Amino acid sequence: MYDDDASVLDPAIAADSPLDHLEAIDVSEDDKPDPDVMLPLLDASDNQQRMLATRAFCELEEPRAVPQLINLLSDTCPLIRVSAAYALGRNPSPLAVDALIAQLEQDLNGYVRKGLVWALGNCRDRRSLTPLTHALRTDISAVRLWAASALAQMANLDYESVIAAIPPLIEALRRDPVAAVRSNSAWAIGLLCRELPSNVIYATAIDAIIEAFAEDEDMGVRDDARLAVLKVGDPRGLQVIEELEQDGLV
Repeated sequence: MYDDDASVLDPAIAADSPLDHLEAIDVSEDDKPDPDVMLPLLDASDNQQRMLATRAFCELEEPRAVPQLINLLSDTCPLIRVSAAYALGRNPSPLAVDALIAQLEQDLNGYVRKGLVWALGNCRDRRSLTPLTHALRTDISAVRLWAASALAQMANLDYESVIAAIPPLIEALRRDPVAAVRSNSAWAIGLLCRELPSNVIYATAIDAIIEAFAEDEDMGVRDDARLAVLKVGDPRGLQVIEELEQDGLV
């Protein structure tokens, strides 16, 4: 389990994009880099050139860059690694999933792991379930927060992926010590519930969101849990929320 060490990643900036604290690319929306120029720079020996090219593909959708971006996930420079992860999130590919998982398992930099988790969510691949679940349970708070959001992307896959993502999210909603992680877990559960039929798993997930609305010590978590139920539109959940509010119990 990783320590929540501010020297690795400051929890106060947990919700930021992995690239929010890097220098912006100096191009306008109408003047994006030429991918044919940037592609060779991904293999440049100079760090600054590799950084420039990797950052460019955070804005460009270019499948040709995927193999080189995969290689850059293990670059010695953490800023290049996080940029490569973010670029692969912008250019999701089944080819990148195993490499993203492998780097997530070994990278010691919290910013990089955040980017890797975000990219895995965007890849929307069942192979991501186990590493994202592990990150949600064991990583630092910033990575756990993004892992919860990434697991919500399982809603775009099959029924088995949806039901596999729900138990770790319920666990995080009930036990994670960081309110932001619990909030993201409530949101993710609500999103997954919209893809489920009315069965035992669905009912258990709704119960967990209602429990968070009624009992969580953090007002923000309670608000997000309430919003999750409202967006699902579950009649029983809506009735319970209305009754709790009328009775002044929340």
